[in-house]
Amino acid sequence: MLISLTWINELINVDNINLNELIEKLTLGGFEVEDQFEISVGNTTETILEISATANRADSIFAEGIAKEIGALIDKTPFQNPYQIESFQPEIILSNSFLKNQINSNNSFSTFITIIAENLNDTSSPKWLKQKLISSGIEPTDNLSDFQNYILLETGYPFEFYNFDKIQEKIIPQDFQLTLTTSKNFKVEDQYSKLQDDTLILKQDELCLGIAGINANEQLDIIDCGKINSILIEGSIFGSKKIRQTSRNLGLRTDRSARYEKGLNNYNFNKTVCRLLNLLRLKNPDITYKINTIAQIPEKPLQSICLNYKNVVEILGPTQVNKKLISLDITIEQITSYLLRLNFKFEFESKTQTWTVLIPKSRIDDITREIDLIEEIGRLHGFNNFVSSLPTVETIGLEDFSYQTRKKLVTCFLSEGLNELIQYSLVKENPVLRTQVKLVNPLVSECSVLRTSLLPSILTTINENLKQGNRTIEGFEFGHIFSVNSQNNYSEKEYVGGNFGGIKTKRNWSEPTEIISWFEAKGKLEDIFKKINIGLIWKNKIPESYENILHPYRTAEFTLLNGVSFGIFGQVNPILAKQMNINSDIYLFEFDFTVVKNELKNNLLPLYKEYSLYPKIVKDLSFIINQKFSFGDIQKSVLETGTNVLTQLELLDEYKGKSIPSDCISLCIQLTFQSNKKTLRTEEVETILNSIETMLMKKYQIIPRI
Repeated sequence: MLISLTWINELINVDNINLNELIEKLTLGGFEVEDQFEISVGNTTETILEISATANRADSIFAEGIAKEIGALIDKTPFQNPYQIESFQPEIILSNSFLKNQINSNNSFSTFITIIAENLNDTSSPKWLKQKLISSGIEPTDNLSDFQNYILLETGYPFEFYNFDKIQEKIIPQDFQLTLTTSKNFKVEDQYSKLQDDTLILKQDELCLGIAGINANEQLDIIDCGKINSILIEGSIFGSKKIRQTSRNLGLRTDRSARYEKGLNNYNFNKTVCRLLNLLRLKNPDITYKINTIAQIPEKPLQSICLNYKNVVEILGPTQVNKKLISLDITIEQITSYLLRLNFKFEFESKTQTWTVLIPKSRIDDITREIDLIEEIGRLHGFNNFVSSLPTVETIGLEDFSYQTRKKLVTCFLSEGLNELIQYSLVKENPVLRTQVKLVNPLVSECSVLRTSLLPSILTTINENLKQGNRTIEGFEFGHIFSVNSQNNYSEKEYVGGNFGGIKTKRNWSEPTEIISWFEAKGKLEDIFKKINIGLIWKNKIPESYENILHPYRTAEFTLLNGVSFGIFGQVNPILAKQMNINSDIYLFEFDFTVVKNELKNNLLPLYKEYSLYPKIVKDLSFIINQKFSFGDIQKSVLETGTNVLTQLELLDEYKGKSIPSDCISLCIQLTFQSNKKTLRTEEVETILNSIETMLMKKYQIIPRI
């Protein structure tokens, strides 16, 4: 809001306060001064402040409200409005009328009143009122809309004026009784489509006066309509949620709807209505008023909150007395004075050092708990006057098992060359996924769905990096995924996902760069789990939720040794890879972090193998074998024949070529021999190696290679 320092000074004396000091107090008090500048108003130059308040302080975004806040901050009492008119004060009549026309609780509005004003001869606005509008950034029109704008700036309540002369041309005046209802086929202006069923409108018979809380029907507007003899004044307090929804549905936001969206209550409404009626009488002494429609929900009883001195000191901490860092706790007398400056009624109990504070009607929306009162005390005292110091930590916290598990996994991933990724749980709706958890009212379409898998976000990250000219990222991510079952029960779990592959690398300095195969990628994931002592069992299975993400024939589900399924591994679906313009040789994995954590917790005893003090002997064995035999069977047979001194078997190479029969493959395995009791001799190892070779020739019909 824009407000003139001259206007502020008319409501509360700030002449003796330095402008920079006033701006600092407002900023520290929760009212940011975004800008200050000077403008010419008539023959004078006025200083203008652009002030913004938090969303919950609708009681302060107008002239009288900001003056009241400044008074609390500088400990001064505001003056009476210098433009107040004392004659004709029908406030008692209004109050009695509202009491006679109370309705049950209504989510759409809390107060609704329409008043017919007749015998209007002069609709021009006074000079002082125009100056106030100019200083607030509003161009005067010298008609009734000036009064609308001024009363909004002065009191914060928006009013709507309708041309009652035109209304009388369309309906019978004697039967005129406005109602609030909903409609679905009324157009305010040509650019509006059909309104939704729950749109609230102001209506009489088939005549619609406008959309409640937003704007008036342009055919009944008071702007540029020539001479007016009578008007209909509508003053209401609509629910902020209702107006916000209607405004968003229509794509229409006005000054009036913006004020309702911040939330209003009727603590000063009757006085404001009378203020408006008095302003209209300035140039129309013969004007007459008649209440047409009136309704109000019963007022809620004022709430009292118990404020404990001990809690104030504990939360706000000590205050800094001087630059020597001598600090003392805020005193009971200081707190009492701040409550008085805020116009809060209270009772103090000295024995318990507590205040029972009655919250005024103007603040019932934003002060509902004790912590809100403590914030008000800190705001008036100045948060910068409290000592900022970190507490002394006597003991260092312990790492829980979940954190320990995370550290182990992170170490394993980093050792494999993966980078940690951090992404949002809110994602864009993805047509690839069948089941998605959608938000009811997302802020933006890019964050409209809770992710049900980590993999789509990882693929999106790869795609974005490729667009920026970066190479494919190999990474991992700890994150939460969400799911919903057929009974609409939602669940949240922590998962670990990642990717590798798609990058050409060298396995040996003398070999060309190649992309790792599916089996090598699978072995890489096995190595990670092997480092944390978790064994895996692989199953040729792809869950339904991953069918559009992973390759239909190069995907496997992995389980624990006890059969508990907890993860998936596979190559990216080539169709999806083509759509996202990424390499189809990327491998993805995702598993349940909780299952891994529980497995490690149940396997707390580490298993150690005695380290042999005797040297190893490494031998390579190359042979050609028919492809119908699995490597697992070959490995099992070799280990059984190699006796207990054969400690390790590793596949070094596989080869297919012109020199190899089409149904065969050449394998090279590396055998490591080591004894825990003695140094092995070459002759002993050669004997065992010959036995292995003979066994392979008899059982698998291999052809040895030199």
